[in-house]
Amino acid sequence: MRASVYRRAALLLTALATLVLVPAGGATTSAAALPADAGAGLEQVDGFGSNPGALTMYRYTPTGLPANSPVVVVLHGCTQDAATYFDGAGWQDFADARGFSVVAAQQEQANNIKKCFNWFQPGDTARDQGEALSIKQMVDRTVADLDADPSRVFVTGLSAGGAMTASMLAAYPDVFAAGAVVGGLPHGCADTVAEAFTCMNPGVSKSAAAWGDLARKSAPGHTGARPKVSVWHGTADATVSRANATESVKQWTNVLGADQDADATEALPGGTTRSEYTDGNGDVVARSYLVEGMGHGTPVKPDEGCGTAGQHFLDTICSSRYITRDWGLGG
Repeated sequence: MRASVYRRAALLLTALATLVLVPAGGATTSAAALPADAGAGLEQVDGFGSNPGALTMYRYTPTGLPANSPVVVVLHGCTQDAATYFDGAGWQDFADARGFSVVAAQQEQANNIKKCFNWFQPGDTARDQGEALSIKQMVDRTVADLDADPSRVFVTGLSAGGAMTASMLAAYPDVFAAGAVVGGLPHGCADTVAEAFTCMNPGVSKSAAAWGDLARKSAPGHTGARPKVSVWHGTADATVSRANATESVKQWTNVLGADQDADATEALPGGTTRSEYTDGNGDVVARSYLVEGMGHGTPVKPDEGCGTAGQHFLDTICSSRYITRDWGLGG
């Protein structure tokens, strides 16, 4: 079953060779199990559950990290791997400085020829199925291993990883406190390979209520609080149209009880405009960060000690710093 799914995905992703959604349980952890190019601090963790999505789990734990610390899940883009995204976006430095562990999930080429998370396959984005369940099992393993705080688990990702971030927030509102979608898409935009093309560019427009319903039906029994969400996008993104940022804001403001009119707007470095959306209680529940003139990638700022500039790591603004601040981690 999964093999046929991935063959269909391969057709899409081969056609997108130059426009691909970008880059990037009881066993012991072992640095020796890492590939030669893995991030310096990442360790592979085996045996974290049934792993129906056939993903690989890596984890970074700062030295001396105390119990009851937060967990951040990071999801790479197509053609990337866990180490590329962990290193490029500067997650080790922020984990050390702000006191949290990092779970870096990795897609494998056996699952998807371009190593994209399968954000357009319902069997991989639904609660307790496929890749979504594998990522949730990585969280469970980390909370158990590190005695981490289950109320402070966060998720972010780029492009295909950003789209999967949206799906994790929709499917597991009881697991994640907040998330950040970078260069991604709304949850539920595509159910097939063909639909994925249109979702990426020019994008699909729906009402806020329709987008919200797609997210809510992913966890129909959930009645508690839902994760706060930020949406990051470059205005010059030719791979995942900027329109997806607008549609993502529609989705999450609807889910979180806010309207689509920003309650505050602020100019930030790097040509970035931040808009904030508040719920009926006056709490900021959603944010949008639009980076003027930026293409498809993760915003970084190497001269501020924030990540490494390169392909799809774009020297504009330190997104990791603002994302962790939004989550209440370290200032």
